[in-house]
Amino acid sequence: MDVEKIIRENIPNTVHLSLGTSENNVPWVCEVHFAVDEDLNIYWRSKTNRRHSLEIANNPIVAGNIVKQHEIGQPVVGVYFEGTAELLENVDINHPAYVSLNLNLGVDESSIEEAKKDDGHKFYKITVKNWYAFGRFGADHGQKLKLEWSS
Repeated sequence: MDVEKIIRENIPNTVHLSLGTSENNVPWVCEVHFAVDEDLNIYWRSKTNRRHSLEIANNPIVAGNIVKQHEIGQPVVGVYFEGTAELLENVDINHPAYVSLNLNLGVDESSIEEAKKDDGHKFYKITVKNWYAFGRFGADHGQKLKLEWSS
């Protein structure tokens, strides 16, 4: 089974993901609007004073999922990940973070100027270590498939 293909087919047209962070063994989950590049790096924008941003500054190990909304009875496909998050500096119009967010979410050049402000939304990146797909991939019950990843 081509796990990478399953993951790549199920990420497009989904605009938000659930991002899990933690500090002092206390977990936190939030929703962020995101985009990925060809290497499946994940990008989003956030303010540095948000709880998830503060926790990433102290503990960059994150996990999350990308699940399309579905109705009861419809097959579910979930894409999950583990990786390392970081605050990006010096993002310009050629940076993969800007390019990906522009293509997928319509973020414009004003976002680059905003990121330069102390209280502006900054660009973040997750370098994914492991991807997982969960669903009924031809089986009569849910399967969890792992894709070790290093971009």
